[in-house]
Amino acid sequence: MPNPTISVVMPCYNAAAHLRETIASLQAQTLECWELIAIDDGSTDQTSEVLTKAAECDLRIRVLRIPNGGPSRARNVGVLGLARSPLVAFLDADDLCRPQRLARIIEHFTARPRSAAAYGRVSFFRGDAACPDTTSTIRRRPLDASVLLGENPVCTTSNLAIRFDAFRAIGGFDERLAHHEDVDLLLRIAADGRRIEGIDEVLVDYRMSESGLSADLEAMRTGWQRTLERFAAHTPIDQPTGRRAEAIHLRYLARRALRTHADPRLARRLALQGLCRSPAAFFDIPRRGALTLGGSLLAPLLPARLSNRLFA
Repeated sequence: MPNPTISVVMPCYNAAAHLRETIASLQAQTLECWELIAIDDGSTDQTSEVLTKAAECDLRIRVLRIPNGGPSRARNVGVLGLARSPLVAFLDADDLCRPQRLARIIEHFTARPRSAAAYGRVSFFRGDAACPDTTSTIRRRPLDASVLLGENPVCTTSNLAIRFDAFRAIGGFDERLAHHEDVDLLLRIAADGRRIEGIDEVLVDYRMSESGLSADLEAMRTGWQRTLERFAAHTPIDQPTGRRAEAIHLRYLARRALRTHADPRLARRLALQGLCRSPAAFFDIPRRGALTLGGSLLAPLLPARLSNRLFA
């Protein structure tokens, strides 16, 4: 079997419920020469059986079972230990790839040799990927620390692709982080002088869940604070820059709270804290700032469907 054009690394932990659908989205790619490296991170459900059967039916799928160590460790094992391609794309076990995703990633890196990492737009859905709540946007310029310290335009690790050499050079994911590990990785890529560029096309369908890691807002804030401290240890951050970054991050968390239908008081508290940290930063994108503040104040009155559409 020839070496794949791109390696897809997927950490799996108790993912049996959606795993078949996720694998099927890869098998529907317009590009055929890929490999899937599925790392079973100590699952206790039927994940192992689903992966074993998939690998038996498709030689492009390789499976490794390891003791539970978290998604960052699983991704590092997959990339640094098993990947055979100079390009790596990530995919979580409950998200979906659009059929053209891998082909567009390869086109991007071929046309832009200075690009170390790339991301596309993301469609957010709950039950049916064909009926998304909303889609993300990309930044027209390469991502840098000033953007990444406040929020993550990549949205999810499932939306990230990177050159193998760049991943190895920065040491991969920090396995000590359970939250914000993707932003930590992106900050190190940017700090190393490497380019992170967007592809203006929806490439990933992201399954939203109120019970997932992304719903744990306090842990997300703690992870952000640790990431900021780690970054500041080697790249000094002045007080205005720190306050600006925190204001944008608090706005981001307030939107998460509204979208996941958390206690309305939490969304209001996060939004007001962000506004107090830096009003200018909170309204750096006027529509987003106004919607977040207004939504947090009116949260008890907003229908769930409207919150989903406005704040994803």
